[in-house]
Amino acid sequence: MEVFVHVVDRNGFQKAAHALSLPRSSVTMTIQRLEQHLGVQLINRTTRQIKLTPDGEAYYEQSRQILSMVDTVENGLRDGRGRASGRLRVNMPASIGRSIILPALPGFRERYPEVDLVIGMSDRLVDLVQEGIDCVIRTGTLPDSSLIARRIGCFRWVVCAAPSYLAARGEPQELADLQDHIAIGYSSSRNGRPDGWTFSEGGASTTMTMRTGLVVDETFALRDLATAGFGLARLSDFIVADAVKRGDLREVLGSYSPEPVPVSVLYPSSRHLSPALRVFVDWVQSIAGARLAPPSVV
Repeated sequence: MEVFVHVVDRNGFQKAAHALSLPRSSVTMTIQRLEQHLGVQLINRTTRQIKLTPDGEAYYEQSRQILSMVDTVENGLRDGRGRASGRLRVNMPASIGRSIILPALPGFRERYPEVDLVIGMSDRLVDLVQEGIDCVIRTGTLPDSSLIARRIGCFRWVVCAAPSYLAARGEPQELADLQDHIAIGYSSSRNGRPDGWTFSEGGASTTMTMRTGLVVDETFALRDLATAGFGLARLSDFIVADAVKRGDLREVLGSYSPEPVPVSVLYPSSRHLSPALRVFVDWVQSIAGARLAPPSVV
């Protein structure tokens, strides 16, 4: 029943096999045996997709309800023993992963040795159900969805540059001064174009498209180029905090900073009772406080 639900949720045998860590042949055989056991055909198979039969649709809906009840019972027992175990697939931006999550992972592993993590780092849109991902960390205003969202903090955009660049080009004092400067652009994987810079001026938001001498698609490359004096860069405050403290970078136009950006953990409502997921989300929230501003700031 569980294999069948995985096949339907991921719209394919291969994706279900990957999520279950099984050979595709085992998944195919399991579905064939299930259909033989039930005496009905559940899935119409084609080379590119699967389509449920009327019997398959009815069986799928009831199977999800049954499996949800089984999860509730089993997870309640695990909670009673204080144990969290299993494999979690999570996805997050590389900036948060490398700055906040990875440095703290030894503590998580020591506390929850039976939880195995598969970590992806990107800011692309992901389909949690189709890709078998248990939760994601995302920044910004969240679109309406059926996902459960827990806000874990927020960050502030910082425009900064190396002291050597500012000594050569001058330090911008107001937004109009930016026309005399060169920016290092960041190209998001979501749209492939350099992001505009948003400022707060007189209570209103102003988005500016900067003249870029370089464009990169990796946050830490952006920070390194700024430190090397290639131009102004806009980065998250938690990314540049250490460099600013050392004097490698200097913040400019701080009085024009826009509203803080929220950071949230999102996961499907059907998985909210998983002990492994619960302890991971709680842990992320606890360590985020060391590098992110409190959620109440937003």
